[in-house]
Amino acid sequence: MSINRVNISGNLTRDPELRATAGGTQVLAFGVAVNDRRRNQQTGAWEDYPNFVDCVIFGTRAEALARYLRKGSKVAIEGKLRYSSWETKDGQRRSKLEVVVDDVDFLSSRNSQNADGGYSAPSQRQQPTYSAPAPSVAASQQPQQAPQVVQAPPSPDVYDEDIPF
Repeated sequence: MSINRVNISGNLTRDPELRATAGGTQVLAFGVAVNDRRRNQQTGAWEDYPNFVDCVIFGTRAEALARYLRKGSKVAIEGKLRYSSWETKDGQRRSKLEVVVDDVDFLSSRNSQNADGGYSAPSQRQQPTYSAPAPSVAASQQPQQAPQVVQAPPSPDVYDEDIPF
């Protein structure tokens, strides 16, 4: 028995390319850059070496994801490896190993879009302010009620994934 599963997280290297097959199936192709850390033999310092992984998604999810993914978006990908080989017009043999994506998790927030279209983590989070609505003129003629207490939602730093159960 063999297991063909891949989990990577990184940044998109280019804007996704949405195409359709002759049969009408949507195909979304994009690249993800992931780093590998190695120790430099001369300096002894750790250095990051990028790896570029081609990814592809098929079907209706491809069309939906094309609207949200942009160059620079940070994503976590789960899928399986697929090997392809072909011969070019000039007779050269080519091959490629790519990830056929089953699941995409967005690791960047949607509201922090950077200049090149991707999403990056915000540098400072602003807490929204919550207050009771101002009383209207008709309300001032009625007996005064105690002000309503509005609870603020939990901090945006707390996510469902952080809960251990």
